Amino acid sequence: MAERNISSNELAKLVGITPANISILKTGKAKAVRFTTLEKLCQVLDCQPGDLIKYEKD
Repeated sequence: MAERNISSNELAKLVGITPANISILKTGKAKAVRFTTLEKLCQVLDCQPGDLIKYEKD
């Protein structure tokens, strides 16, 4: 987001989710993310899914 100079509120509007959900995603507290949301995030941020998520073994 910093590289794209975009705020959480602006990103939420562009993606179509609430600022609270953006916060949950940013803090890593999300239990799941819809593919449509991930796709829209990638479109808006001009990135790949791997730039946004990573696998962590329990």
